[in-house]
Amino acid sequence: MVLLTSPAGEGSKARHEEVKMRERHHVYAQRVCTLSNPRLLLPFVKMFYTCGPNEAMVVSGLCRSPPLMIVGGRVFVVPCFQRIQRISLNTLTLNVKSDKVYTQHGVPISVTGIAQMKVQGQNKEMLAAACQMFLGKTEHEIAHIALETLEGHQRAIIAHLTVEEIYKDRKKFSEQVFKVASSDLLNMGISVVSYTLKDVHDDQDYLISLGKTRTAQVQKDARIGEAQNKRDAVAREAHAMQEKVSAQYLNEIEMAKAQRDYELKKATYDIEIFTKQAESEMAYQLQVAKTKQRIENEKMQVQVVERAQQILLMEQEITRKEKELEAKIKKPAEAERYRLERLAEAERIQLIMEAEAEAESIRMKGEAEAFAVEAKGRAEAEQMAKKAEAFQQYQEGAMVDMLLEKLPLTQKMRRQTSVGAAKLTGEVMDIRCFSVSGGCRDTEPSEHLSGETVERLTRVNISQVTRMG
Repeated sequence: MVLLTSPAGEGSKARHEEVKMRERHHVYAQRVCTLSNPRLLLPFVKMFYTCGPNEAMVVSGLCRSPPLMIVGGRVFVVPCFQRIQRISLNTLTLNVKSDKVYTQHGVPISVTGIAQMKVQGQNKEMLAAACQMFLGKTEHEIAHIALETLEGHQRAIIAHLTVEEIYKDRKKFSEQVFKVASSDLLNMGISVVSYTLKDVHDDQDYLISLGKTRTAQVQKDARIGEAQNKRDAVAREAHAMQEKVSAQYLNEIEMAKAQRDYELKKATYDIEIFTKQAESEMAYQLQVAKTKQRIENEKMQVQVVERAQQILLMEQEITRKEKELEAKIKKPAEAERYRLERLAEAERIQLIMEAEAEAESIRMKGEAEAFAVEAKGRAEAEQMAKKAEAFQQYQEGAMVDMLLEKLPLTQKMRRQTSVGAAKLTGEVMDIRCFSVSGGCRDTEPSEHLSGETVERLTRVNISQVTRMG
């Protein structure tokens, strides 16, 4: 059994056709295998065709509508019913020459470019277009067609540019030719791999004149530059000399400053040294004085210790004498003092107890008096309540009675006579009415109240009350 494979990347239609082809080939192979004579297989083997990756095979005819295109693979072709054709996919190098083409300013120039192009086999649409255009043609014929197309576009682009633009910016010119030519060649199934401008020349010495002008300009610029360089060199030399003198003066100034700073620092350091030396000498003398003082202090301490020993001995002697005195005199005196203190304490306690008893007696007496006053107050309150009830019953007569009871009526003494029981008991002995003109004249009471006064106090007419009584 023989299996046929096709290259990867085919379209859906091509895959469908390939599947059908494989089925047919499978049937053919089965029939071939049934044959017992090997010599009969040789014609079938010759029906297989192969190609490399640099070319494509196109099979048309029976059961090949549209035609089958295979790049770098194999295919089974039935003679007399199918036809196989090949197309090259090799890269073509074209030398594109455009002689005496007039530029934008009417200057004729000749331009030579190198282009690399090839039939695109990876894109099925471009391969189909290339097969329609160039199938059955040789590489030379395909290159000639592409060359004519490229030269036409190259001439058109030269006509829209100046000589200076083409000569100075070759990259821009190459990009324009590549861009314009690629669009047309892609429609033919050819892709432009690269395009470069190889040569630009003219028969009128235009470019040489441009070169001479540029050369003269460069030479002039060179002379001017040389003169400017000489001038600048002289100026720079003078400036350098000035800077040198200035630097020398600045250096001398810096040296003088450094010398001054050195002298100032040296003087400062000398002062510090002398100060330190004086401080050292003073410190030595001070240390000597401190040492002498410490020695004197130690001597004084020795004397103090000796004096303290003497004082201690004296204190011990005094203590001894005090104890002796205490044993002989102080103890009896202290015993007597203790006895007297106890007696005084007993007397003090006795007085305190007597004072407390007296205070308790006074307190109890005060409570009794307070109770008596309270009882008296309650009795008087009851009496007043009863009087109030009586006053409510007697009204005006009761008020007069109370007024007469409370008013102190005394009689003034005349001719060395006393008042008698009226003053002592407070009873009313006589009520006299005085007229407005003066009243009674035969007697002269010491204190009296007019009827009007009583009436103002009690709002009761005394005369009417007495007449009613």
